[in-house]
Amino acid sequence: MNNQVNIPNKRYFTIGEVSKICDLKTHVLRYWEQEFPQLDPIKRRGNRRYYQQKDLILVLEIKDLLQNQGYTIEGAKVKINNPEIVSSSTNTNNQIVSQLKRDLEELLELLNK
Repeated sequence: MNNQVNIPNKRYFTIGEVSKICDLKTHVLRYWEQEFPQLDPIKRRGNRRYYQQKDLILVLEIKDLLQNQGYTIEGAKVKINNPEIVSSSTNTNNQIVSQLKRDLEELLELLNK
């Protein structure tokens, strides 16, 4: 992924927040939930979706495969379902490490106050 996205250090995100953070329409997120079983946000009262950081990272990976790398939905499914084939998994790992680093830096700042 060329452009790193800063995922806020929160436990849960609404679909609206994910939409803004990932720069995607909410209907696209709902569609991807149907197409990618790994994308399974927690659903509470009134069918409200609550995404976790791991879900946002997956959304960003799917977005990268579809919009930047030119994969079809089916191709992206194959790539995500077979991590041993995924050469771009380093992108996902880099995103996770970057997010973890930012979270730890924020925690260190809080502890130093």
